Amino acid sequence: MIDESIEQQRARIVKIIEILKNEYPDAKCSLDYQTPHQLLVAAILAAQCTDERVNQVTPGLFAKYPDVEAFASADYDELESMVKSTGFFRNKAKAIIASAREIVGDYGGIVPDNINELVGLSGVGRKTANLIVGDAYGKPAVIVDTHVKRVTKRLGFTDNGDPTKIEFELRVILPEDESTHFNHLIVYHGRAVCKAPTPKCEICALLELCPFGRERMSLK
Repeated sequence: MIDESIEQQRARIVKIIEILKNEYPDAKCSLDYQTPHQLLVAAILAAQCTDERVNQVTPGLFAKYPDVEAFASADYDELESMVKSTGFFRNKAKAIIASAREIVGDYGGIVPDNINELVGLSGVGRKTANLIVGDAYGKPAVIVDTHVKRVTKRLGFTDNGDPTKIEFELRVILPEDESTHFNHLIVYHGRAVCKAPTPKCEICALLELCPFGRERMSLK
């Protein structure tokens, strides 16, 4: 983490966002969904699985289980077989059914729109909760996935490895109206350029704003 004031960090992250918007004008959540509950299900399936694979599974899944009540009454074996290709299918099926039952029983079938209630649901951590709050409900959210964790550290905004600590550090410096979109921009950039373990610093549009990249290029 570089020696910057909060004001300097805020100014730099705004510049980074504007550059990334130009680089990735179509950046958005890469999971396909139509309702908050569908996003919750897709996010549970996405653990240790690619979004591309999840998007291959969910059309059939959502056709068979069109709403939260259908998931709440789903047969475990049938659901497991439908999500098997996403990996860890037994735990995922259990979490999907349990969370659906909790939503029906405790929230009248409506997925909560706040972090504290969402993280109380089975299979929902802060990353998924922020994703739902930000993308499904359009509220300010800070989604910290592996890409955000890696890229924000390289950009010098954090020294932390803990996603929750990174989330709260970013909340201090991110503009609220850009906070959700920031994740999607970073995901696109992380996949295309700021890869692990070999980032393409030589073609990175953020090079002048990235302490990691500048140091790495100076050593070449």
